[in-house]
Amino acid sequence: MAVLAEPTFVLVPGMASTAAVWSPVVGALAERGARACPVELPGHGFDTRFPDGFAGSQDQDLLAGAPSPIADRTLDDYTDHVRAIVEKVAAHGPVVLVGHSLGGNVVTRVANAVPGELAMLVYVCAYCCVDAPTVLSYAPRDPDPDSPLARARRLAWIGDPASTGASRTNPRTADREVIDAQHALLMADLDREKVPAALAYALQPDESVQALAGAAQANPATWGTVPRAYLRTRRDEVIPLDVQDRMIAEADAATPENPFAVRDLDTSHLVPLTRPGKLADHLVALART
Repeated sequence: MAVLAEPTFVLVPGMASTAAVWSPVVGALAERGARACPVELPGHGFDTRFPDGFAGSQDQDLLAGAPSPIADRTLDDYTDHVRAIVEKVAAHGPVVLVGHSLGGNVVTRVANAVPGELAMLVYVCAYCCVDAPTVLSYAPRDPDPDSPLARARRLAWIGDPASTGASRTNPRTADREVIDAQHALLMADLDREKVPAALAYALQPDESVQALAGAAQANPATWGTVPRAYLRTRRDEVIPLDVQDRMIAEADAATPENPFAVRDLDTSHLVPLTRPGKLADHLVALART
């Protein structure tokens, strides 16, 4: 079989996101002559199982307390799955491994394990844990009570993660107040009328707490040898710009001989949906450098 010289972008979604979040980017990359492989993480997309109360006509009280059917999924599961995909894709040419949001943890873990299989890492407003091992050390703890993050935490998140085993929202909600909170938090620059479809299409109700809290500290000896880029989202309410800059600075201090190539997007957190063409432009330009 011929080995292709052009890179393949392996695209890892973020928290409670399905591979569908990358669909607009895959199309935009194809228009630019690039290949892409969007990843469906274990327990996501067609591999997921919904908690009681979510399907059908929905039962909000039942949904709030139902144990998550994917609570046993771990960051190890995600890492092993993506590593296997990377190793298969690498047989056909260079791999650019891209992570969005929580997907940054998977990207880091794969680069820790198999740096030689990767031509480049790209973090798209993604977690990159360096000085601390988990996202819990980077995520905003006490946001302004009037901020989109605080409002979404009050309105959009459902149940107690300690009992359900998941961070849970309802992407099928018809509650306009909840939809507005998710709009402001995740995709403020997207047409408000498109938000219900975006939630239902690209997100699922549960993300396993075990996966969310898994350790993903970068290893400078392996991860640190792979060329990397960070795409900052300047209007991000989920991972604010100061948090993105903190992670970039920690990474650059850990491997000063291999710093991040940093580029900016003037958009909100769900950039694969809000600015897929601009994101594709950056990915192609980075790969060609």
